[in-house]
Amino acid sequence: MALTVSVCQFAPSADREANRARMADLIAAGAARGAKLVVLPEYSSYFVDPMDASLAENAERLDGEFVEALTRSAGAHEVLVIAGFVEGTDDGRRVRNTLVAVDASGVRAVYRKQHLYDAFGQTESTWIEAGDLDAPQVVELDGFTIGMLTCYDLRFPEVARTLVDAGADVIVVPSEWVRGPLKEHHWQTLLAARAIENTAYVLAADHPTPIGVGHSAVLDPQGVTLAAVGTAEGIAIAELDRAAIARTREVNPAVRLRRYRVTPR
Repeated sequence: MALTVSVCQFAPSADREANRARMADLIAAGAARGAKLVVLPEYSSYFVDPMDASLAENAERLDGEFVEALTRSAGAHEVLVIAGFVEGTDDGRRVRNTLVAVDASGVRAVYRKQHLYDAFGQTESTWIEAGDLDAPQVVELDGFTIGMLTCYDLRFPEVARTLVDAGADVIVVPSEWVRGPLKEHHWQTLLAARAIENTAYVLAADHPTPIGVGHSAVLDPQGVTLAAVGTAEGIAIAELDRAAIARTREVNPAVRLRRYRVTPR
């Protein structure tokens, strides 16, 4: 049992319409190469650096233009799309950093970033409201169970562990991994660590340089990179194999042998 996937690396801007058009092109390109799952970065709907009050002005709801556009593209190409967007809140000032999994039927799962990037000189919490500790968000596709987390969540192993405890064998990581000293090293190391410790595939879609580090990638359950993008825009295509998960978990039964389970509060 196999699943072809595409991770897409692009630079969202302050032009929401242009972002939607670029995503439609990337989804079409991935589908043309056989992908049934297309992953797009964090903040795909709207992004400015540095962050400012325009985030709230350009935030959307789950029934807004961004999700509608994803749904149309997903339906047109018969794929599942996972992407990050700026979601409005009743607060009016801060927004949610939200992931949606969308297919032709509409929204399949929603995840709101739990760990905000208040580190390395950044203060995402000034503009973003943290998501609630809800039940893990997973979605089924062609015999695989796919879980979602966002960017800085990658540094917290319990987030990925909660997804795998809920049945995930694929972890999707839309990101805007900000550049800085050793940040490329952290990104690639943590992606491999989450794959190895959870014996799961990891699919990571980042922004390109100069703001992001790039290096979007698909890693197998042993932490080996199957496909990757460099530092410019592009897509990486890989095939996920259920048998590879089974083989890895047979020789490395760490997931089965965990003594402690992480559950949402």
